Amino acid sequence: MGGHHAHTLLKGNIPGCELAAVCDQVPQRLKPFAGVPSFTDHREMIRCGRIDAILIATPHYAHTTIGIDAFKAGLHVLMEKPISVHKADCERLLAAYKGGKQLFAAMFNQRTDPYYQKIRQMVRGGELGRIQRIQWTVTDWFRSQAYYNSGGWRATWAGEGGGVLLNQSVHNIDLFQWIFGMPERVRAICRIARYHNIEVEDEVTATFEYPDKTTGVFITSTGEAPGVNRLEVAGDRGRLTLENNQLLFLRNEIKTSTYSRITTEAYEKPACWKIRIPIADHGEQHTGILKNFTNAILRGEPLLSPGVEGVHSVELINAMLYSSFRDETVTLPLSSAKYAKLLKSLIRQSTFRKKVARYHGGQGNYLLEC
Repeated sequence: MGGHHAHTLLKGNIPGCELAAVCDQVPQRLKPFAGVPSFTDHREMIRCGRIDAILIATPHYAHTTIGIDAFKAGLHVLMEKPISVHKADCERLLAAYKGGKQLFAAMFNQRTDPYYQKIRQMVRGGELGRIQRIQWTVTDWFRSQAYYNSGGWRATWAGEGGGVLLNQSVHNIDLFQWIFGMPERVRAICRIARYHNIEVEDEVTATFEYPDKTTGVFITSTGEAPGVNRLEVAGDRGRLTLENNQLLFLRNEIKTSTYSRITTEAYEKPACWKIRIPIADHGEQHTGILKNFTNAILRGEPLLSPGVEGVHSVELINAMLYSSFRDETVTLPLSSAKYAKLLKSLIRQSTFRKKVARYHGGQGNYLLEC
């Protein structure tokens, strides 16, 4: 992803933003950027005096250390997801961020998607009335074993800190809390290595409980094909569904909370309006976040994805894993110390060894088409 973002800048796709330096521990990866000052140590690049902002796209654990170094140097920071592996590291990162004119953004590119922006507007604007139930099944994150074998750090507790939750579905979990807020209680079943030769989770089923009694179900997997991506939101004013680029609102003529008190035969079958909400595309995604970050620095534009909000998705992911390993319901806020202790024990007790082989597949979702 770092290379992808660098090429986006080189092509001039982000007005007002220039690629002033690149850094990678592997010198060969810097060859496509000949002519751009290059470094193999991020600390040297941070001190070089050529850059105003840094985009961090490294294996997950390094996000915290590089981010802290960048904040201390006074740089603006755009962080690839997740902002850290676990909540305790998020707290360390956020403690180093002083705010003010220094900006911190996260690469949650799906926040640029008009579909999710519309859903958030409808939910928070009261179009669905009181939210009763949320269900999101997102299993179109298929990954082959070859994908996992492509890097020694991938799908290990010590190298990545998790599996489908922290790598792929972190986008959906960010959107879940961005639209509906944080739940109060979390219960999850995280299947370890159900479909792949890895040591982390590749299938998850979780339930969320909110203070107002709203319930949520979240299901994800990297071993299911063909996968599905279906979001369903039920409120007392109707049901909203998103699937296959179709946003459909079945709006009740009478709120169910009102209808439940009506006993006359005339209201045995509640009427509803079927509304298809037209949306043209999925927005600018990564490019949109880069443009927003640049405009926030240069013109004071509000950040679409503030980095300080990145702790919420990390906390939910940590809570799901903690719930599954401890076989218990987790009440939020999660103790960052307890989860850090669990993660350290998983790393310490690991006996997993993987064979690394270069991946020759394409980029993106690695979908199996039918």
